[in-house]
Amino acid sequence: MKTKKPNAELVWKQLDDSLVPRLRLSVADRAAYSYLVRHSRLEGKPQIHFSLPWLARGIRMSGISARRAVCRLIDHKALRMVECNTRGHVMEVRLPDEILAEHLKEMASRPAAAVAPSANLEKEDFLRNTELRQAIHAREAGRCFYCLKRHTPSTRCLDHVVPRNQWGDNSYRNLVSCCLECNSRKGQCRADDFLRSLFRDRKLTESELAGRLHALDALTAGKLVPPLPADPIPAPRSPAISGRRALRRSRTS
Repeated sequence: MKTKKPNAELVWKQLDDSLVPRLRLSVADRAAYSYLVRHSRLEGKPQIHFSLPWLARGIRMSGISARRAVCRLIDHKALRMVECNTRGHVMEVRLPDEILAEHLKEMASRPAAAVAPSANLEKEDFLRNTELRQAIHAREAGRCFYCLKRHTPSTRCLDHVVPRNQWGDNSYRNLVSCCLECNSRKGQCRADDFLRSLFRDRKLTESELAGRLHALDALTAGKLVPPLPADPIPAPRSPAISGRRALRRSRTS
């Protein structure tokens, strides 16, 4: 089945600028993903039928390294197992913006009960001390809440989603970590309007805009609770067991 071929230049920019740093892909993960997306989505095919030896030869790695990279890509939702048999694997390959949108949607759709903050947390002033301010930065994992670009301690700041002069408070529901550029450009405008302006300026893709608006709704609903020092950091989701087991059962030669 053929699909519309994506812009290869844009795909590679999103891979380098967003996907690799956000998911912390290893060299092997990046090589495997690049090879698979090159032979599927960039040729207008949503799926690819391949064997692990073929992939290992293509990326110049061992069969074990190739299998491990594919397992990690399944965990990251970059690949979805469609079929696995003695002739190889059929995988759905997702583009960088589709992967990131899926991760953002999943994060924002966590049940409120699973992250229900305490009453004290609701009343907390997150500008009160360094630890609380760092908790907001940690929640965004080193990325600007608005444009999703990576920032450093010297290029980041905290922004009020609802400005102070519009009665915005210092709660975790109203503070985000963002880059200095977005903080300056946003000014006193509404956060959703600012996100749409980033989309119009091609700073965000359509999928990223949808993910950011979804995250904004989750923020105001109290679902994006920052990791406080006294709180355990949420454990990562369990891997895609079915896909990994299928890969373990497959033959590499």
